[in-house]
Amino acid sequence: MEKGDVFVISAPSGSGKTTICRMLLERLENVELSISYTTRPRKRGETDGKDYYFIKPEKFDKMINLREFLEFASVYGNRYGTSREAVRTIVSRGRDAVLEIDVQGGRKVKQELPGAVLVAIFPPDWRSLEKRLVGRGRDSSEEMRARLQAAADEARELLSYDYLVVNDDLEAAVSRVEWIVRAARLRRERALVRLAKIVYGTGKENHGESDG
Repeated sequence: MEKGDVFVISAPSGSGKTTICRMLLERLENVELSISYTTRPRKRGETDGKDYYFIKPEKFDKMINLREFLEFASVYGNRYGTSREAVRTIVSRGRDAVLEIDVQGGRKVKQELPGAVLVAIFPPDWRSLEKRLVGRGRDSSEEMRARLQAAADEARELLSYDYLVVNDDLEAAVSRVEWIVRAARLRRERALVRLAKIVYGTGKENHGESDG
């Protein structure tokens, strides 16, 4: 069985990456979201095991020591990590793993898995980003300022990603990311797994018939 690919989707906070990821999962078959672990408290409306796995700092430390994280990072005083085994399980079943993580995590994943595809989502302009963050109403004024500064820093770092998508229209942005996933599935490295069986298998059959 051919293995799936790993897609990292990152964006400055408030750029719509969570919505894009969820819509992508609805449109494509054989795609699965890798749920991150976090030490931060669960916010209103969030579900453990769906939005994140909410765990105690002590357990997070234990997972680090056991090298269970493919990547982990500290953001606003809380830590987030991607399970190495969860990603391995997804791709071993021939499904594509989607990691919705920040640019710090994206860089680490690329180091561990050079074949991972990094996709960056950008807001259409800075005013739109501010409006989205304020509209969510989940952060204090101090947290808002920190998020805006972090968003500006992260936007610059994301320019190094493999693909850059501007979320100026949600439907169009989702379609662009969908095209990226579909194109990756046609890459030579992935196609060879299936084609080798066809080409060499056919060759052996034909060789056997000619020998007869």
